[in-house]
Order: sequence, then structure tokens, then C-alpha cells
Amino acid sequence: MISPVADPTAEQLQVLVVDDDPRLRLFLTGELGVEGYCPREAGDGQEALLELRRQPADLVLLDWQLPDFSGVEVCRRIRASGLTLPILMLTGRDQIRDRVEALDAGADDFVIKPFSLEELLARVRAHLRRRGYGDTSTAAELLQFADLILNTATREVSRQGKSINLTVREYDLLCCMMQAPNRVLERTTILHQVWGENHFGDDNLLDVYIRYLRRKIELPNLPTLIQTVRGVGFMLKEGEPRP
Repeated sequence: MISPVADPTAEQLQVLVVDDDPRLRLFLTGELGVEGYCPREAGDGQEALLELRRQPADLVLLDWQLPDFSGVEVCRRIRASGLTLPILMLTGRDQIRDRVEALDAGADDFVIKPFSLEELLARVRAHLRRRGYGDTSTAAELLQFADLILNTATREVSRQGKSINLTVREYDLLCCMMQAPNRVLERTTILHQVWGENHFGDDNLLDVYIRYLRRKIELPNLPTLIQTVRGVGFMLKEGEPRP
């Protein structure tokens, strides 16, 4: 298993660019360097996995089409190694089934080719910000709803004392809902808070992540916690126990 690296300072944030096009890699690493990141690169899936084993990054930009493994397979192997860093897929595919496949493999976001550099950098900043980079507060803040506890300092989640392992996006979604318990959150509000105001993707992704989150936090014989408000959105509220 790959051990996560300690939280770096802003000037040390590592972004790994994985793409078999050397011109695109050169362009992206150059722009990331200008933005103050420490970019690294890999030309195929095997090289990317070896690079992450050598030194984990803080975020990965991962092309879908690679000469050895598909980006989805690389993503799956990264998650199997134990790393929870954000993974942004660079892809020309925009079908829902393709996105679901990548989400199931552990991807956090998509940037559709051809993409705007400004949008790509905004998504990189948003994902790193949600990971807590740039936040000067060191005090732990516990959010609690019923028997569900979320620690915003350590990003640990538990229910009835049992640890729950969430992906980056699942954590962001749960944190958003736990900050407004017993209140209906509109779909657009959740999308803007969790995916960013520049998100213009299919909002069916929200339903996918709600389903993922429910599977992890709504345990058998315990009250359900995420309620659907049809035609509006979702709310964190105790419901009937799940069978």
C-alpha cells in the first residue's frame, strides 16, 4: 500500500500530469508551474503508478486514453493502493455510462476535451481547496448529526464509533449536508458548493454520489440520514431504519 504524504505547504503542492501526448504534457506542466504548483509528468499508466509509488502527489490529471492501461484502470489501481488524492479525468467522452464507469473506478471529476485552461485550473484549485490546502485554521471542528460524526481537521467520518472511508467527493458532499442539517438543499446549491460554481456537467452526477454516500453511511437497521425531496433536492434528516 502507498503511504499518503504529509500535507505540504502551498508552494509544494504536487500535481501529476498523465498523458501520452508530450506536447500537452509540456503545456500543462508549464502552466501549472506558472500557477505555483510543482508539476510532474508521466507518459503512460505504468509510469504514473511507479511515479506515485515513488512519491504520492496531491492531485492527478489523468488522460482516459493511454497506450498501456486506460485511465479508468489507472484510476482503479490508484484507489486500490490506498490513495485518496483527487483524480481529474481528461477525456473526450461525455456519455453518462462513461462517467459512471470512471466514478465507479474512483475518479472525482471530469474535464472534457477540448477544454478551457482557465476552467481546468479553476477545478484544480477547487479540489485542492476542498482538501484543506490553503486553510490556515488548525483547530479541529467536529460536525455531528445523530450518531454520525465528521472531523473537518482530519477528514475522518464515523457512525456509532465505526470508521467510514469516503472518497474526496463523498466527503465534500457529506460535509456540505452536515453544515445544514434538517434543511432542504436544492440540487443547484449542492452542485455549486461541492462541484464549484463553474460546474456545467450533467447534474445526474449528484444522484450517483448520493447513492454512493447512502451505501456507506446508512447502515442496516439504523435510521436513514439522507432524504430525497422530490423536484427540489436533498436534506439530512433522520428517517425510518433501513432494512
